[in-house]
Amino acid sequence: MGSNSLTMIRINDETPEETLQDIKIGDMVTDGFSKTSLVESINISDDGLYKIYEFNLITGRVITTKR
Repeated sequence: MGSNSLTMIRINDETPEETLQDIKIGDMVTDGFSKTSLVESINISDDGLYKIYEFNLITGRVITTKR
């Protein structure tokens, strides 16, 4: 039931894609500014040029990054 780790994962333009792929629902994430919360859902899409990661937080906010 979730991980035993209390590590907060920072999501920004420098976050490795491998780290982004490892983020799971229930993980604590931050954008380093005002968005810090648990992940409620994850959407990954591809616009043909970039893979777009959207992390929906339980606060209703979204952290988005492209790779």
